[in-house]
Amino acid sequence: MIAGTDEHLNALVMRWLDWIAHGKRLSKHTVRAYQTDLEDFFLFLSHHRGETITLPMLSDATLTDFRAWVARKASDDVAARSRARSVSALRTFYKWLDREGIAHNSAIALLRSPKLDRNIPRPLTVESAQELIATSNELHHDWTGLRDQALFTLLYGAGLRIDEALRLNCGEWRKTEDSITITGKGNKQRQIVLLELVKTAMEKYRAACPFPEDKNRALFIGKQGKRLNQGVAQRSIRQVRALLNLPDTVTPHALRHSFATHLLVDGVNIRAIQELLGHASLSTTQRYTELNIDDLRDLIDRLHPRVFQPSIEASDSQT
Repeated sequence: MIAGTDEHLNALVMRWLDWIAHGKRLSKHTVRAYQTDLEDFFLFLSHHRGETITLPMLSDATLTDFRAWVARKASDDVAARSRARSVSALRTFYKWLDREGIAHNSAIALLRSPKLDRNIPRPLTVESAQELIATSNELHHDWTGLRDQALFTLLYGAGLRIDEALRLNCGEWRKTEDSITITGKGNKQRQIVLLELVKTAMEKYRAACPFPEDKNRALFIGKQGKRLNQGVAQRSIRQVRALLNLPDTVTPHALRHSFATHLLVDGVNIRAIQELLGHASLSTTQRYTELNIDDLRDLIDRLHPRVFQPSIEASDSQT
């Protein structure tokens, strides 16, 4: 039973949590975070109003109530990014109530998220990404080394999010296929083309894995035969970056950043990169592909039209 709520509202929250987990296919981490955020709002509103939270009370909640909750979190030194996630959780819950015909609240649409600092992702260099992938197999003396190498090759070679890769089942990727359908955020699907390097790494891992395959078995598994946990993959990255003396910014997600940035440096259209990454907004893709001056110089040097070069050279010869 969620503190500060009646039984009816508690049952609705359980339905909503099931929907975001299986309908929207949000990660377990996000589901837990959203549940915590919602419980925090209920507890705040219960103390704020001095009574048990009911569905009619949620419908009547005002913008002042919502802003007071966010302000209290700020006064408790909750980071802006965490406050923004809390606002997102509350909006998602209210939208679900509205869509299901359960309750409506017009004030929630007026609640703004806290302004976030714009963190620019830090990609690896091509050489560092290749070295990380090659070294990941050397940390283990069994099939799990090939598993980590295959996973990191997939993240860098196809630009997947770590949770997208770990959600894959064997039946979703036949060994002979050159592409695979990925279900990303918001249940949005996209087609991913697989490089031969990615396919080779996967084939080596699957051949070495001692657990039998069936279509419903997780593609990436741990030593106990269960779906691989993100924490295990993150620990492997930490071990490799310590061995190679790479910065703390090198994470599984940094491989996805690197995939996007290296494609842009090689001249791939940013809208194509947007499709490959599964971004709904082009502005999100642009954050992944912000380049330093050396990258920009390389792009211009290789891709800018040379139509004026002969006349420039002629002009130089006359001076």
